[in-house]
Amino acid sequence: MVYEHEIPSGSKLYFGASAKVKREIEFVSAELLDNLGFEEIVTPLFSYHQHVSFNDKKPLVRLNDEENHEVTLRADSTADVVRIVTKRLGRSAESKKWFYIQPTVTFPTKEQYQIGVEVLDGKFEEVVKTSITLLKEMDIEPVMQIANIRIPHLLNEKYGVSLEVLKSMHVEQILSADLPWIEQLVRVNSVKDLNDLTAFPFDVREELEKIKEATEKVEYNSMVISPLFYAKMRYYDSLTFRMFENNALLAMGGIYTVEGIEAAGFALYTDECISNKMMREK
Repeated sequence: MVYEHEIPSGSKLYFGASAKVKREIEFVSAELLDNLGFEEIVTPLFSYHQHVSFNDKKPLVRLNDEENHEVTLRADSTADVVRIVTKRLGRSAESKKWFYIQPTVTFPTKEQYQIGVEVLDGKFEEVVKTSITLLKEMDIEPVMQIANIRIPHLLNEKYGVSLEVLKSMHVEQILSADLPWIEQLVRVNSVKDLNDLTAFPFDVREELEKIKEATEKVEYNSMVISPLFYAKMRYYDSLTFRMFENNALLAMGGIYTVEGIEAAGFALYTDECISNKMMREK
């Protein structure tokens, strides 16, 4: 029996103080991004193209349109923003810098409010610095994790390390690979660990150098390096970053390609930011 006051598990309810915090976070973020030269976009809740964003289609909430074509609810905003800006708006939209404030919905009943940024032909350091600026406006200075999705792909494609093992981060199985430098790679955790990369083969070293260059351009105090991290979103293909505080994921982004369009962006997870602010105020 479902009582009339119940809401589905995973859905969001904000009222009173929490609703006020949510409104303040979204308002301040919108003002800041507008001042930084971003244009706002609100994409449809329904989409024909969400499947291109996910390796695993299970999170998608599916239904059908009037012609029985499969439609899914918006589970991710990035691919739709890039596709709409470049293919539907076309010449009528000159801006390459876009932001959105809207929820995503995943199976079975999970809602997630996001503040997102997408920059066509954007640079990694630009979106990282923008996310830092937004979080500082909320008085949050989380730990930043920087990774490079090309490294786990190289380990899988060229060095025989299972992608499933990398996704689940089974360290013992990773270390069992017959590679003289694999232990050193697993132990890379801080910026100083990137000072000497001579032990690695050229292709892996080249991708580690990209992480090193990114850390020099961003200059953030609380930073960790995770060269084996594998992003689940299909479109990430190079540098990625995540922002954590007390094990809560506050933001995630990086460099990606959607249908041949190169861009950089991130999503700031509004619900976690609200929880963070409410906890500090208590």
